[in-house]
Amino acid sequence: MRALFIFIFSLWITTAIAGEAQSLAQDSQTEARMLAISEELRCLVCQNETLATSRAELAEDLRSEVRTLIKQGKSDAEIMDFLVTRYGDFVRYRPAMKPITWLLWFGPFLLLIGAIAGLIVYLRQRATLVASGALSEGDKARIKALLNQPEDKA
Repeated sequence: MRALFIFIFSLWITTAIAGEAQSLAQDSQTEARMLAISEELRCLVCQNETLATSRAELAEDLRSEVRTLIKQGKSDAEIMDFLVTRYGDFVRYRPAMKPITWLLWFGPFLLLIGAIAGLIVYLRQRATLVASGALSEGDKARIKALLNQPEDKA
C-alpha cells in the first residue's frame, strides 16, 4: 500500500513539474533564427530574462509572433523594428545607442566619476582641516577638561 502511494505521488509530482512543451517551428532554420532574435529581446514580464529563456505566457506569444514574422519573409532588422515600434526600446535587451538612451548607457559611468570626484574633494578637505589644526585653543581646553573628569560610578 505504501509503495502504491509513493508511486502515485511521484507520478503526480513529475506531471506537475513537467509543464507544457514549447512549440517549435517546422524547420530548424526558422527556429535557429527565432532563437537568435529572441536572445536580443527582453521578456516584458520577467524583465531580467531574454525572450529566449523566459517561460512566461507573453514570452511564448512573442516568440510565436517572431516565428510568424520570419515565415512572412521579414529580415531580422525589420522584426526588431516592428517589436520596438510596438513595445518601445525597453523590449531590446541592449537598447540602441541614440540620444534618448545616452543616459542609460553613460549614466553609470558618470555616477562613478562623480562619486570618485566627491571622494577626492572630501579627502582633500579633511587633510587640510587636520593639517591646519582645525580645533581652536578653547576647544582643546574643553576636550582636556572632559577627559580629565572623574567617572561617575553609580
